[in-house]
Amino acid sequence: MEPELNVLGGPLELCGIDPVTGFYRDGHCTCGPAEARHLICVVVTTDFLAHQRSVGNDLSSAMPAYGFPGLQPGERWCVMLERWLQSYSAGRAAPVVLAATNRRVLEVVPLEILQQFAVDVPDDLSSLG
Repeated sequence: MEPELNVLGGPLELCGIDPVTGFYRDGHCTCGPAEARHLICVVVTTDFLAHQRSVGNDLSSAMPAYGFPGLQPGERWCVMLERWLQSYSAGRAAPVVLAATNRRVLEVVPLEILQQFAVDVPDDLSSLG
C-alpha cells in the first residue's frame, strides 16, 4: 500500500491528536469505508461550527459512541470533503492545513481554492506547483 500524500505532493502530515482526528482516529485525514471522505484538515472556527450546525451537522456536541469529543474553535479536525464544500459554497469555509489535507481532495477541489484558505503556506511558494 502506497503512503498517503498531501495536496502539496509530500507525505500526509498529522492533522490533530488533541483531540485525535481522522476517520480511523489516527490523526490523519484519510478515506473510510463507503466513501467516508474525511480528507480536509481544517482549523475549526466559530463560524464554521455555526454553519455546520445550521445544516444539521453538529460538530460542537460530543458523541462518545463514535469517539467524537465535540469541537471547539481553534482545534484541528479532518472534515468530510462534502461538508467543507458545503461551507465553502455558503462563504463560511474553515481554514485549511494543506500539509495535512489528503491529495484526493484535488479530484474535486482545485489547489488554488484550497490555497485561498491555507494557514500553512510555505515560505517558498514555488513548491506549490
